[in-house]
Amino acid sequence: MKRILLCLLVFQLMGCAELQQVVNQLPQGTTGIGNAEIAQGLRDALNLGIEKQVNKLTIKDGFFKNELVKILLPEELKKVDKTLRDIGLGNLADEGLRVLNRAAEDAVNEATPIFVDAVKGITFNDARQILLGNDNAATSYLEQTTKTKLYEKFNPVIKNSFAKVGADQIWNNLITKYNKLPLTNDVNPDLTDYTTQEALDGVYKMIAVEEKEIRTKISSRTTDLLKKVFALQD
Repeated sequence: MKRILLCLLVFQLMGCAELQQVVNQLPQGTTGIGNAEIAQGLRDALNLGIEKQVNKLTIKDGFFKNELVKILLPEELKKVDKTLRDIGLGNLADEGLRVLNRAAEDAVNEATPIFVDAVKGITFNDARQILLGNDNAATSYLEQTTKTKLYEKFNPVIKNSFAKVGADQIWNNLITKYNKLPLTNDVNPDLTDYTTQEALDGVYKMIAVEEKEIRTKISSRTTDLLKKVFALQD
């Protein structure tokens, strides 16, 4: 009894930081699962997000008809859109928006292996912290550690996709018509950069959707490892 009281007194006197250090130093066996399994479980969860959610973006209208990730016009082009509709060129404006999303859909299809490789970057040291984080902690980690590198690889894919789906010609025609109108200021947006950023954000959003499902719904943990790993954060 005296030992129990002494232990309680020690815990009361220790700060949260000191207590966390003690917990971190406990043998892995006390939780029944090691860092290697936790890291692999997180990788499996992210790969599942890519397989189930990101792949949805690669099909026709994967972006365009998904309100969560649909690419809308940048602020500077909203006035272009409105002006063209006001003068009866609504169909051209609609097509301009559609091809931005088509380029993103095409690019994600080609770039998915990049995301798969990036998932492998989760280390043992990061694993437990990510597991005990918020509902999108693994996705946030992936975004923070890969977005710059992915942008560099993704941007030329988007550029090629613009040519492939005809987006460059459509937008050149659309913007040229707008810039020739009286009383308008010329616009020349970098649509490749804009679409690249939006497409990347869309991919991360869809991965986060699956991560949250796995974290909050036991039925979404489709393997024994996922069940074992994510039971630690329940």
